[in-house]
Amino acid sequence: MHLPWLNPGDPFPDPELAWDAAQPAPGLLAAGAALDTDTLRRAYARGIFPWFSEGQPILWWSTDPRMVLFPPEFKLHRSLRKTLSHWLDAGRLEVRIDTAFESVIRACAGSRRLGQSGTWIVPAMVEAYQALHRAGHAHSVEAWIDGELAGGLYCVGLGRAVFGESMFTRVPDASKAALAGLVALARSQDVRLIDCQQNTRHLASLGAREIPRAEFVQHVAAEVARRPIEWRFEPVYWNEVLP
Repeated sequence: MHLPWLNPGDPFPDPELAWDAAQPAPGLLAAGAALDTDTLRRAYARGIFPWFSEGQPILWWSTDPRMVLFPPEFKLHRSLRKTLSHWLDAGRLEVRIDTAFESVIRACAGSRRLGQSGTWIVPAMVEAYQALHRAGHAHSVEAWIDGELAGGLYCVGLGRAVFGESMFTRVPDASKAALAGLVALARSQDVRLIDCQQNTRHLASLGAREIPRAEFVQHVAAEVARRPIEWRFEPVYWNEVLP
C-alpha cells in the first residue's frame, strides 16, 4: 500500500497507479505537492483532483470508475422544468457566470452535507481555487433569484474539459438551476462531458453515470487541447435544455 509522496513541482504518477478496490482508499494516488495554480492545472489535465480534510496532507485522487455527466443525457425532471419555466417567465431567475466566485465557493464550503461532519473545502482549498479563478481556470455558475444569489456551483475549465467541484443552494432547486445553466452552456459550446468525480444518488438522478478511468483520462487529454470555452451565459442558451 505504498503511497507516493510528492514534493512541490514533482510530476504526478500515472493515474492507473491509484489504489484499487482492494485497498483502504480506492482512487488515492499520491500525497504532498502543493495547491498552487500550476500544480492544479497539471493535475486536472491528467484527470487528478485534490480532496482532503483539515489536518491531513494534500491528497490526490483519480477514481475508477469516474462519475460524469454527458450534457445530452442531463435529466430535467418535470417538476424542475416547471420551476425553471415559472422563474424564467416571471423574470425572477438569472444565471450569471463568474460574478461572485468567492461567495459561491465559501457557500459551498459552509454547506452541510448529509452524513458528513465537516467539509473538504478547507481554507487552503478556498484560497487555491480563488487563485485558479483569477488565472482564468476556475469558474462559478450562479443562480440569482429576485436579484439575490440563491444557489450555484463552481468548476474547473481547461480547454473544453469541465470538472464540476461543488454546489450549494439557499432556495430549493436553485443549485439545480445553476447545473441546468452549466449544461445549457455546455451544449451550446460542444462540451462533451462534465466531470462529477464521485458517484452520488443525487447526480445519478440528474443523468450522470460512471465510465472507466482510462476512458475519462483519454477524453480529458483530448478536450484540454481544444479551444477554450467562452465562459458567459446568454438567455438563448436556455433553449438547449428548455425546448
